[in-house]
Amino acid sequence: MLKVLDLFSGIGGFSLGLERAGMKTVAFCEIEEFPRKVLRKHWPEVPIYEDVRTLTAARLAADGIGVDVICGGFPCQDISNAGKRAGIEGERSGLWSEYARLIGEIRPQFVIVENVAALLGRGLSRVLGDLAEVGYDAEWHCIPASYVGAPHRRDRLWIVAHAWGAGGAEGVLCDKGNNGFKAEPGWAVKPIQSGEAPLFMAHTGRIPNESQRISGVGAGSSSSYQGQESQWERVWSTPTDSREDVADSNSEQRERNERTIGIIAEHADFSRSSWWESEPQLGRVANGVPSRVDRLKGLGNAVVPQIPEIIGKAIMEALHV
Repeated sequence: MLKVLDLFSGIGGFSLGLERAGMKTVAFCEIEEFPRKVLRKHWPEVPIYEDVRTLTAARLAADGIGVDVICGGFPCQDISNAGKRAGIEGERSGLWSEYARLIGEIRPQFVIVENVAALLGRGLSRVLGDLAEVGYDAEWHCIPASYVGAPHRRDRLWIVAHAWGAGGAEGVLCDKGNNGFKAEPGWAVKPIQSGEAPLFMAHTGRIPNESQRISGVGAGSSSSYQGQESQWERVWSTPTDSREDVADSNSEQRERNERTIGIIAEHADFSRSSWWESEPQLGRVANGVPSRVDRLKGLGNAVVPQIPEIIGKAIMEALHV
């Protein structure tokens, strides 16, 4: 069983998905108190470290914690189109340097990184370079939450890195067959042309139309990356009047979301439509919801667990576990 160190843990979306895939979380690192309360409730036996800047491989070893996989979505505030766009060198998104330091110290077999899609033009080269410097090859793909059935868009960039020479580890997200997301059995994948956005649907047997495409150029591996960042920067970094990449509340976006709600996988793990009820068993007016602001912030910062679950299963399959 692969042992997971979950950095920038939030409310545990990464660990929830990876544990469904058969991995086991052995430690969290989260600086904010409310998410730590959530983690303690659901993983009472798992230690929680509070600051990635003070966490070291030596500290983990002293605590008897071994790590096979490091996962986490480092802060996106300086990368996101909703912020000041300082990039990966910004004060908060610059915590990637601590993530990279821990990868080099711990030397896990796999690394899974998540961030907003704007990272394609505001720091992907830095991430890939840092991974390569400590001996990791990487693949990446933009996967929106709507493609696992969520009724919202939430475009995110997912990076999977593996140590050089890790047998059977290649092609977790990309392979030569489809130049994009490596689908599980039952997923319909349309081959794509160079520079075209990847298309994939879950168990529908049909290909999405133009309005259901993933925005921009989104898939690749470190071997195909060179020279492409300028193109991605044009796609992801150009300001727009509608700010569609920031807010999903306009009517056009809602229509697209409604069209994607039906794209829920028939796989047993994804068949429970109640997962996507926005307000299950809750009236339209609620008075005095405890910690409402903290809850909304926790949900807003969280990853959709179904995506790390798919990635985790692909890793386990690659290792024949």
